[in-house]
Amino acid sequence: MDAIEVLLVDDEMEFAETLAERLRLRSFSVTVASRADEALFAMDSGLKPDVVLLDIKMPGLDGLDALGEFKARDPEIEAIMLTGHGAAASSIEGMKRGAFDYLMKPIDIAELIAKIEQAVAKKRGTVDDSGRAI
Repeated sequence: MDAIEVLLVDDEMEFAETLAERLRLRSFSVTVASRADEALFAMDSGLKPDVVLLDIKMPGLDGLDALGEFKARDPEIEAIMLTGHGAAASSIEGMKRGAFDYLMKPIDIAELIAKIEQAVAKKRGTVDDSGRAI
C-alpha cells in the first residue's frame, strides 16, 4: 500500500511540526500548512492528500469554512477536525458538514493514527460492515 498522504493545517506551527514529525516516523507522508488558504493552494497545485487534519480555530479562513473548500476540491477527501478545549460543538458542526471525525488537543498519537487509518479505509472502500478497516 502507498504511504498515506496527510495534509496538516494548523496555525500553531510548533504543534504542527511536532505532530508531523511523529507521523513521519510512522511512515506517513505529511505536508504542513499554517493557514487554510496555504493548504488549499497546495491542493490547487497538485497535492492529493488522503486525509486533512484541520484545526478549527485559525486566523483567516477557519477550519469549518475551509472544510467546505476542501470538499469542493475533492469530495472524497476525509477530514479530521482538531480542536482545543471547549470547542467540541464546533467539531460536531464539522462532522455535520462532512468531516470524518474530530479529536481534542492535546492529541493522543495512537488515537490519531487509528482515526487516520479508518478515514483512509473509508475513502478507499476497505471497511467492513462495522466500519473497521480491513
